[in-house]
Amino acid sequence: MRIITLNCNGIRSAAGKGFFEWLAGQQADIVCLQETKSQEHQRGREFRPQGWHCHYVDAVRPGYSGVAILSKREPDAVVTALGAGFEDMDAEGRYLEARFGA
Repeated sequence: MRIITLNCNGIRSAAGKGFFEWLAGQQADIVCLQETKSQEHQRGREFRPQGWHCHYVDAVRPGYSGVAILSKREPDAVVTALGAGFEDMDAEGRYLEARFGA
């Protein structure tokens, strides 16, 4: 299994610099992205490439932080928040967990 993590410093900027072309050649099973810095309405289909299960968590504040997990296999569960007591952090879009297997 190959897992890659990347601080993309803005997924839209990274896409413009060839991120998705690079991704296609990586033979990765899971790619974790930090600092996506976008909102759902700003991402078109190109941000959900065919063959990948894509999960994004955006910060409440536009243009700030955000994380994503792209995986070849669909996760059994996806957790998008730390929960009670961490609401401030959850609003920043910094936590995303994908669970695979029992």
